[in-house]
Parts: sequence; structure tokens; C-alpha cells
Amino acid sequence: MHVGVISDTHDNVPAARAAMDRFEEEGVDTVVHCGDFVAPPLIPFLDRDGIAVHAVRGNNDGEREGLVDAFDALDGGTFHGRFAELTLGGREFAVLHGEERPVIDALAASGEYDYVLHGHWHVREERTVGETTVLNPGAHFPTVADEHRTVAVVDTGADEITFHAIDGER
Repeated sequence: MHVGVISDTHDNVPAARAAMDRFEEEGVDTVVHCGDFVAPPLIPFLDRDGIAVHAVRGNNDGEREGLVDAFDALDGGTFHGRFAELTLGGREFAVLHGEERPVIDALAASGEYDYVLHGHWHVREERTVGETTVLNPGAHFPTVADEHRTVAVVDTGADEITFHAIDGER
């Protein structure tokens, strides 16, 4: 299974579109968004036929009811609140926005998850804690450097992660 991971789109519609185009090209089955959409009008741009979308709320996602409604309108969209535990492709995922690094590190050190997915820091990251991979896919906030304007694709069968540059407005 191929899982697309994105975070911190911050109302950047061109980046969300470009990311979903890339995910389609890569044969992604499910997209996980680690929060900071900012407002509900971005959510419809995550909708693609045959691709399920799971998401958590970030610290800049204030319109909770609007986000819930926007995800309910997606074909295959689920808004999980502040934290999600997902089983995808036989792998266990913890998903959070990740404002507090000790929480990220504790989830990784618990050994309960194959992957801990987070955003917030606007810097792409892949590291290993024991048997767990910690992954921040990058960000699409206006001041983010080009090398961190990325999304990630997790191949759960091969346990491989590939980062992809996304060209979106600043």
C-alpha cells in the first residue's frame, strides 16, 4: 500500500492540488494530513476519486465544525480530531500535528507504532526510534525553504519512504 503524507498546507490551494496530483501519479491509496489546513475551503482540494483522506487538527485549525463538515463532504474523508491511530497496509500509524516534541518522542519510543506521522515544525524529517519511523513530510507555509516544501509517500510493503518536492505558491 502507498500512503501519501502531507502537513501544514496553510490555505495553500496550489500546493494542495500539486500534492494530490503527485499522490495520484505515485499510486497512493490513502492520504494522511497531519494538520494545519487553517480553514475549511482548502479541504475540497484533497478530494480525489479512489483516495481516502485521514486528517488530524493542527494548532492553526480553528474552525472545527467547518472542518468536520468539509471532511464529511469528501468521498472517503475522515477527520479524527487531534490524534489518530490508523492501520494501513498492515502497519500501525500514530498521527498528530506534533506541537510538543516530547509527545512525538514518547509515541515513537512506545514501540506501539511502525510510523509516527507529524507536522508543525515546517521541516521535513525522517528518523528512527527503535523500530519506529518518525516522519514529518514537510510544509507549504509561505516562508518554508524549498527543500522542505515536500510531501512523503510511505510504501508499507517495502517499508520505504520517498519525499517529493511540491511546487506551490508561497
